[in-house]
Amino acid sequence: MRDGTKLAGNVFKPAGKGPWPVIMTRTPYLKDGRIDPEKDPKGAKAKAALAKQAKHYTDAGYVFVLQDVRGKGRSQGFYAAFENDVEDGYDSVEWAARQPWSNGKVGLTGGSAMGITSNEAAMAAPPHLVAAYVVVAPQDLVKNSYPGGVLKEKDVLGWERGQGIAEDVLDQGRRRVVNDTFWQRLAMSANAKFIRIPIYNVGGWYDIFNRGNIANFEYLQNEGAQGARGNQKLYMGPFGHGPLSGGLEYPGLDRLALGGDQEIRWFDYWLKGIDNGIMAEPPVTYVMMASAEKGAYSSKNRILRSANWPPAYREVRYYLEPDKSLSETPPTTAEAKISYRDDPANPVPTVGGANLTFERGPMDQRAIPARQDYLRFQTPVLDHDVVVSGPVKVELYGATDGRDTDFMAKLVDVYPDGYEALVLDAPIRARYRNGRMPDDVRMMTPNALEELVIDLWNTAITFEKGHRIALHVTSSNSPRFEVNPNTGEAPGEHKLPPRVAVNSVYMDVAHPSALVLPVVYPDEAKR
Repeated sequence: MRDGTKLAGNVFKPAGKGPWPVIMTRTPYLKDGRIDPEKDPKGAKAKAALAKQAKHYTDAGYVFVLQDVRGKGRSQGFYAAFENDVEDGYDSVEWAARQPWSNGKVGLTGGSAMGITSNEAAMAAPPHLVAAYVVVAPQDLVKNSYPGGVLKEKDVLGWERGQGIAEDVLDQGRRRVVNDTFWQRLAMSANAKFIRIPIYNVGGWYDIFNRGNIANFEYLQNEGAQGARGNQKLYMGPFGHGPLSGGLEYPGLDRLALGGDQEIRWFDYWLKGIDNGIMAEPPVTYVMMASAEKGAYSSKNRILRSANWPPAYREVRYYLEPDKSLSETPPTTAEAKISYRDDPANPVPTVGGANLTFERGPMDQRAIPARQDYLRFQTPVLDHDVVVSGPVKVELYGATDGRDTDFMAKLVDVYPDGYEALVLDAPIRARYRNGRMPDDVRMMTPNALEELVIDLWNTAITFEKGHRIALHVTSSNSPRFEVNPNTGEAPGEHKLPPRVAVNSVYMDVAHPSALVLPVVYPDEAKR
């Protein structure tokens, strides 16, 4: 590297005489594989898996380079998750391009952490980087680790502990919620303008990085620099960051089944110049989800294609009513609200969602029993299908009797048998209702009403006739999200004892709280 640090990589070459184009993956998960001393003491299974991975590329005529990132495996240096991968990614690509077995054309590939390292290298714009294939990766780490300003407690800290990050560093992370130069240096939202290559983004509707793959595609495809703009692809499927938990399943539509040969086709086109038709296909391919209970799989689960994301839609508001119904008719009541007590000592338990380290996906929310701080709003039984494709949000008018609290929303598909399938969920910390820059932070005035917009990310789902559309509102979801102590203290400080907050959701003519869905109508879907 430019500072003299040496990074280790395994180089796999095709049979025959080169030079060849190169595909590189930069990993924090050990290039030689994780060896289980009990089940795999000699590392035979790890070596076999590595050989299989490499063969996928060498059989297709590529050199495959698998590299340990700085401070991991056999690489030198100190490991600081993703902090060095802009510069190290640039230097590694350019190193590969100079080797005698390389023809000077390099592609990057990888999912999750390896997708992040690929994106960060792309932001550095190394001259010999030609294309990338990125599976499940975020846009900005600050937005992904603290959605709505709330730390993803179990996943973020759990993953970092698994990478050997010290507890004092984790404590620093608890406090680093607002945006700053540390986050911006690594942020796709700030640095995607420097990317000049085609990227194929693959994401999952239940994945922890749902928002990232879509946001990165949208910007690069429509606003990106020369070389990037108009040359992007997006695939979104019904999978999570690991196998889905619960009673729904999508046979034949998981990431591995759907991936097929798309990655090799992508690199063949950009690194070898083979006109295989991939760029003549629509830029966006996605799975429209529908009923998917085990044994009762709907034919309305299907693969669709679009010229861009999102497809044409109209915002439809489903207004919250005092009787806990959802109505497409705006409220007419002069005053209406529902209040509940949010006790940090008794948080609402997590049941599914876009999780990494524990149960994930569209799990049944009936596992959360009736409780006064968990509000279930739902439509009447649908007399027609409601097709949704695009960004989902909740416009919530809320108040609290303290200086800060959280509000959380869940989009839920209620089946005729009562199964409450979680589709999307997200929080907002009240103090960050105006944004995450330091000057945006505003504490709440006790019992003063404020509008809070909860970004639920994107989905594509058909709420079928006979189902109900539901919105669940609460103020906690633990251990998925950090529990707000409701004290108004600075992030990461716990000097004051937690307090029970009285939180209110308003739903009257002047404060029409609503679930906002991107509804696709039949005539628009045909365009």
